[in-house]
Amino acid sequence: MPENKIEIAPSLNVLGEALKPCSSSPLTGFFRDGCCNTGPMDKGKHTVCCQVTDEFLAFSKYLGNDLSTPRPEYGFAGLKDGDRWCLCVDRWVQANEEGAAPKILLECTHQEALDTVSFEVLRKHALDLN
Repeated sequence: MPENKIEIAPSLNVLGEALKPCSSSPLTGFFRDGCCNTGPMDKGKHTVCCQVTDEFLAFSKYLGNDLSTPRPEYGFAGLKDGDRWCLCVDRWVQANEEGAAPKILLECTHQEALDTVSFEVLRKHALDLN
């Protein structure tokens, strides 16, 4: 009798290719799998792989999301300038509107980000195409 296997299609990036990992150190992603994967439980849509800057971290902290302070109780060392992180697409858009958006990696940014922001806008901030 043949085995019943469920094959799951790989997640795709904004280029229509297989989604590449964003970061394993620090370990990122809503599912803490190193990728900007998303699903129904991910209400914030952590789909944009970015390389954070001090400017962005200060902006995010000002808005109430402190990503730079270590939180050892959650196994979170805090982000520093140059770290890669899966960011909520709405927060990235907000930072972009305020001139504080960090650069992104298109190969590591989930295609669902395109539901919120255009490819042209993402491409202008891409580290891996510019």
